[in-house]
Amino acid sequence: MVDIHKGFEEHSVAEFFKKNRQMLGYSGKIRSLTTIVHEFCTNSLDACEEAGIPPDVFIQVDKLGQEHYKVTVEDNGPGIPKKLVGKAFGKMLAGTKFQRFQQARGQQGIGGAGCVMFGQITTGKPTKVITSTGNGTIYECRLTIDIKANEAKMGDEKEYTGQMRGTRVETELKDVLYQKSDQNPDEYLRRTALANPHAKITYINPDNLTTVYDRAIDAVPPMPRGTQPHPKGVTVDDLLSMVSVTNARTVKSFLSTEFSRMSSAKAEEISKQVSFDMNKRPKDMNWEEAEQIVSAIKKMNFIAPPTDVLIPINEQHLEKALENILQPEFKSVLTRPAAVYSGGVPFIVEVALAYGGKAGLPLNGNPEQPQNRMEIMRFANRVPLLFDAGGCSLTKAVQTIEWKRYGLQEDLPLTVIVNFTSIHVPYTGAGKQAVVDNEDIIKEIRLALMDAGRKLGTYVSGRRRKAESEARLKELMRYVDPVAEALHGLTDTAITKLKKELKELIEAKYSAGEIEEGNGEEEEEVEELEENGNSE
Repeated sequence: MVDIHKGFEEHSVAEFFKKNRQMLGYSGKIRSLTTIVHEFCTNSLDACEEAGIPPDVFIQVDKLGQEHYKVTVEDNGPGIPKKLVGKAFGKMLAGTKFQRFQQARGQQGIGGAGCVMFGQITTGKPTKVITSTGNGTIYECRLTIDIKANEAKMGDEKEYTGQMRGTRVETELKDVLYQKSDQNPDEYLRRTALANPHAKITYINPDNLTTVYDRAIDAVPPMPRGTQPHPKGVTVDDLLSMVSVTNARTVKSFLSTEFSRMSSAKAEEISKQVSFDMNKRPKDMNWEEAEQIVSAIKKMNFIAPPTDVLIPINEQHLEKALENILQPEFKSVLTRPAAVYSGGVPFIVEVALAYGGKAGLPLNGNPEQPQNRMEIMRFANRVPLLFDAGGCSLTKAVQTIEWKRYGLQEDLPLTVIVNFTSIHVPYTGAGKQAVVDNEDIIKEIRLALMDAGRKLGTYVSGRRRKAESEARLKELMRYVDPVAEALHGLTDTAITKLKKELKELIEAKYSAGEIEEGNGEEEEEVEELEENGNSE
């Protein structure tokens, strides 16, 4: 008889992601290269911001051969202590963010280690790490991952004296490809500079072309504060996970101390709706009892979760970033008031419409031709989302807007920017490139875009009407001389006087273009959406 259990084995997290690397964003040659740049750049920005240092990030992508590249990323951050380098780059699910209920670019602790693993499995070579905390000592090593053990293996370790503060990472990659497209590292870094105007980014691409995005503002954004989960967003499984690590002595005190907006009075109200004694130890609570608590919470009203824990880009900062990179003829930037999705997760939506200048997508992909296609830029916690646009609620929200209502067509030089800021971004997968389809999120984006669209529509329609008036004015001026001569023959009035009066008459009617206001139908839809949101 065959023993069907003979091959039963445990697998490490690193082994799992090695066999399922598409889950981390390594699902195509172009996407894989951009993912590497994204992960290392994100780590650099996070490190600098947490230390209160204006980020200065250097990125270089060198072509070494056919589908063979080297990526170098260096920052001026706080550096990494020698004892933590292995955990930072050589261990999956190791980091400082996973356990925090706090706004962050990344949370899983997979990014840096995923880059090391990808380079290792495509080239067989280690990743070189050079780092210093600014104490006069520089640490250097070549790092690989023991896939079976999910542990870092350090080689060629060196320590020497030198002046440096920050971290430099160099990794070689194969089975990746650099092409001119709107999903390559060039575009990723352009968008990163837009959403992070406090950062200076210097980039050298495989064609040896250097691009410098100077910081548009000097101030580093304040660090988001951590908070507690809101009761409306908790599930039974969440509750049991939380009680397994709490220091609270009773279930009642656990509820009032471990949740946001959960007062002692609310905990007491819950105790009246459950069939067990809430003075018992939290760790003794079973699944059925946790279900009773969650069921009671669903019937109750709570104050909305705190929103001052969210740090959006900021309207003024986003305007400066647009001027710095897109130089638009007109811009409309708007931040919506904070809202919640799934009952208890706070989020903020920011949108920007940039018209003219360098906004929009180049016709036929050629920057030398006039730019006249609408471009949608999606961001989550300042991070550009370049892939999986079709399955993202941010894209769907933009596509639901009837731009013709504002006199806007899709062939205009227009860039639409949507930034979703939240403590927890509900991505569709571990690749973190699309936000799940959610009615609350889509509604807030629509409201923001409608408001911004009205302002841009007013400008564009006014501009169009002015151009039409100027064209009519020019056309009618052609008839001033023959009409004046004809009238002179009929009235004997001086030709110079007739020409002057005719010109004044035409200029009074056509020199100033009228500006259209937004239409009432659109105003009614905005009011309806607002009312629905308030009633919910």
